[in-house]
Amino acid sequence: MARIIAIANQKGGVGKTTTAVNLAAALAAAPRRVLLVDLDSQGNATMGSGVDKREVAASTCDLLLGESAAADIRVKAPEGYDLLPGNIDLTAAEIQLMEQEGREQRLKRALAPIRGEYDFILIDCPPALSLLTLNALAAADSVLVPMQCEYYALEGLSALVETIEALRANLNPALEIEGVLRTMFDVRNNLANAVSAELTEHFGDRVFRTIVPRNVRLAEAPSHGQSIVGYDRTSRGGVAYLGLAGELIRRTDERNRAVRAMEAV
Repeated sequence: MARIIAIANQKGGVGKTTTAVNLAAALAAAPRRVLLVDLDSQGNATMGSGVDKREVAASTCDLLLGESAAADIRVKAPEGYDLLPGNIDLTAAEIQLMEQEGREQRLKRALAPIRGEYDFILIDCPPALSLLTLNALAAADSVLVPMQCEYYALEGLSALVETIEALRANLNPALEIEGVLRTMFDVRNNLANAVSAELTEHFGDRVFRTIVPRNVRLAEAPSHGQSIVGYDRTSRGGVAYLGLAGELIRRTDERNRAVRAMEAV
């Protein structure tokens, strides 16, 4: 049964889509069975996966509106993972869902029939606490939070933690923080190092050991419709996301062993 991970942060420009695409590719290379869900109307995760968002027959808009099943709209990305593509139609989907009953649970219900086919389902969320993001958080087991180590990012993280607590009380009691990922990190920046230390002090082992550096190759990869794993896996960015995949797999395996041990008692 897949672990569903929403990649979310209410602050834009922190590397959510970069993380979603590169982590999907790194997990697929592991190899693990991976589904990437593009829930952002910009469709950047779709384009970054090597799929043209303008040419897909159906998108996650059709999925949320109940007009298509997940198994019918998924496509195979060139780097080995499956993709539920997103595009500008998601803007219309959000408007149409506003008056629908159970609108926050649409994605969870849509993913249920295919969840058993994957090891990981990653959801790329839009940079706002919108109905689309609520759908992702209602469907997810956990939230992976990419963030830059800067002052305002800490405020955004605090707001996201409050949102997760509210969702646990109302929509998804099992939702937890998978981890905080430090992105676009520059070791020469004193503020970045100070914020990183504060993060580790506050969140402890929920901060991933992997740190994603600022890296030119990482920025170039999307323009070629590739992840960094496909474009230049030996670059600093490639090594970082392969390391993140390994860290996530180890955490998941440890969690599964603990669950089996408890069930055996």
